[in-house]
Amino acid sequence: MHGWLILDKPIGLGSTQAVAAVKRALRASGHDVSKRGIKVGHGGTLDPLATGVLPIALGEATKLAGRMLDSDKVYDFTVTFGAETDTLDLEGKVIAESAVRPTLAKVEAVLPRFTGPIEQVPPIYSALKVDGERAYDLARAGEAVVLASRSVTIHSLVCVREEGPHPTLSREGGRSLSAPSPSPAFAGEGRDEGLLLDHITLTAHVSKGTYIRSLARDIAIALGTVGHVTMLRRTKAGPFTLENAISLDKLAELGQARALEDKLLPLRAGLDDIPALSLSPDQAGLLRQGRVLIGIAADDGSYFATSEEIPVALVEVENREVRVVRGFNL
Repeated sequence: MHGWLILDKPIGLGSTQAVAAVKRALRASGHDVSKRGIKVGHGGTLDPLATGVLPIALGEATKLAGRMLDSDKVYDFTVTFGAETDTLDLEGKVIAESAVRPTLAKVEAVLPRFTGPIEQVPPIYSALKVDGERAYDLARAGEAVVLASRSVTIHSLVCVREEGPHPTLSREGGRSLSAPSPSPAFAGEGRDEGLLLDHITLTAHVSKGTYIRSLARDIAIALGTVGHVTMLRRTKAGPFTLENAISLDKLAELGQARALEDKLLPLRAGLDDIPALSLSPDQAGLLRQGRVLIGIAADDGSYFATSEEIPVALVEVENREVRVVRGFNL
């Protein structure tokens, strides 16, 4: 059990709770998940009010889980105009209101300003630390939280059209956890760029460290109004997409059927952007001992080293020398 399970995380569930659900399924399959058993970890948090792709690393894949934090992500998200909340999503209380509503044309006109390298201030309700304390803990305690802006990259940002019911936030701060399902992009006949919008759904391909809630806030402000996120769905995290994701119900079903291996993606799946480096058994043995391989005919860069198709290590090649970055006990 070394590899990746990709969950389609439901709304209301935290990432730690998702890991616990995988552990329960593993136990049902007869696997040991004690401290001496199979290690389980997630490849980057996803807010409880968000849904979508959550990579769960098993066994030796946990050594690569940190790489997911550095990977690009793709999100569908809905910005509802007219109210800003302290959390910048459905969970918080309203702190600002506006009667201004933008048109589709105006939304599309400002999106280029938020595409490419940008600066953004993270939400005060975030896990970032301020003087050793989590920002959300300070905010919940009523303390003033000031976070520095950070550089992120928005690779693409486009409008999509959603159908069906839309979640709303009352003036009193009550919330609905229903969320619309994103559907194809605005295109072709029937496009009304002059209609005033209560909300808009966007798709964003972003770099590590990007806060979608901050992006939504800043887009609304640029449109002369305020807004907050009322739907957030991650459709891609690094190489992982919804295509391979399973629901919690399916996870439990596979656990009971002792068939989790059927949905387990290999260790290599988390490193699809890194070329493979084939080693002889003797070379693999030297790497496992922490030795440096000399005279290897490979360009400088990162590689996924294997021997007879067995993962050996994530390595770095420089000047024909191979050094271990992360070794696998397989």
